[in-house]
Amino acid sequence: MPARIRHDDELVENHEINVTPFIDVMLVLLIIFMVAAPLATVDIKVDLPAATAEPRHEPDKPLYLTINADHSLALGNEPVTLEELPAALQAAADGNTERRIFLRADKTVDYDTLIQTMNRLREVGYLKVALVAREGSSS
Repeated sequence: MPARIRHDDELVENHEINVTPFIDVMLVLLIIFMVAAPLATVDIKVDLPAATAEPRHEPDKPLYLTINADHSLALGNEPVTLEELPAALQAAADGNTERRIFLRADKTVDYDTLIQTMNRLREVGYLKVALVAREGSSS
């Protein structure tokens, strides 16, 4: 134990706690955890189950854009072409490009058609697009 020497050459015990080693150990542990934490978040492909959460509240008058199996479009219940889509959206959304568009697509629609439709929505300023799926278990 550390001791102090008095003027009469007697050793006296030091009753103070030395916290420097404790601080050193804590800093080393902190560095280890800072390095190890990002390694613990690894992207692993997992087939997740269907969600059972309560669906979010939809607006009073949702604006649905549907892509049918034959790749035809319908805004609400009215058929529309990809070229007519901007004018139809302008009329249906009252010019509000902040309005959320609920995009429904038949499961047989290819990815390219879906992306082309979403690109067209983005081109005309509708950035808030929600993809709609059937609720419940997948089959």
